[in-house]
This record gives sequence, structure tokens and C-alpha cells, in this order.
Amino acid sequence: MNHELVLSKELRRLVESRLKSTLRGIEETLQEVLERQEIGLEELKGTMKTLEISFNLLSQRWSLQILYTLFLRNIMGFGELKKVLDVNSRTLSDKLKTLKHHGYIGRFVEQGPPLRVKYSLTELGKNTILLALPLLYYSTDSSTEKA
Repeated sequence: MNHELVLSKELRRLVESRLKSTLRGIEETLQEVLERQEIGLEELKGTMKTLEISFNLLSQRWSLQILYTLFLRNIMGFGELKKVLDVNSRTLSDKLKTLKHHGYIGRFVEQGPPLRVKYSLTELGKNTILLALPLLYYSTDSSTEKA
């Protein structure tokens, strides 16, 4: 029997179990909040606009790949990111600036010589990738079940 396949199935069951538990907790919390306070239409519109901006940024090419790579490696230099992602310098530079501007990553300059720039996730970036991965997992999982 293939041990990798068995481990993969066990890991998948564990992830699914924890995701279901987490989603149940989120749903219960939201229900409690909704029972305690009435959310107005304007407040709901504002929340949806904020979510739309975040989803638009994260759905752009390279955004999630950059965040995921930094999640796995903790801190990386520009050249390392460029090599791992196989992306051109201008695109990577633009994406890093945008992700930094929105608070997902931090940029640190190490004095040289040579001068080195390193990138890492902020707390927002880390939490975002931790929330995005289950969303991607469920999206991929449901699309394969329908096929």
C-alpha cells in the first residue's frame, strides 16, 4: 500500500474536519452578532465594498502566489521571489508595492554592501493566506466533485 496516498487521505480528512469546525464557529458567531444588533443597509454596503476591494486585489495574478510563497518561506529577497515565482521584475515590483500599500507584506532594507531588500508577511498577510487557502481548497474540491 502506498503510504503517501494513505497519509494524504488522512491529512485531507483532518483538514476537512477542522475546516468544518471553524466554519461552524464562524457561522454561530455571526448569528449571535446578528441577533444582538441590527445591521443597517448602509453598513452592509460599506462592508461589502471593503470585501470587494480585498477580493479584487487578491484575485489579481501573482498576489496569492506571492503571499503563499512568503508564508512558506517567511522572509525572502526580491531575487529569490523572482526566481521561485518565475515572474518578470517589473510585474513583481508592482505587485510587491501594491501588497505593501494594502498592508499584506512588510519591506525591509538590509544595509550592505550590497544593499538587500527583504519581504515578509504582516499579520494581515498571514491571516489572509490562512483564510484564502481553505477558500481555494473548497473551490477546487467542489469543482472536482461536480466534474
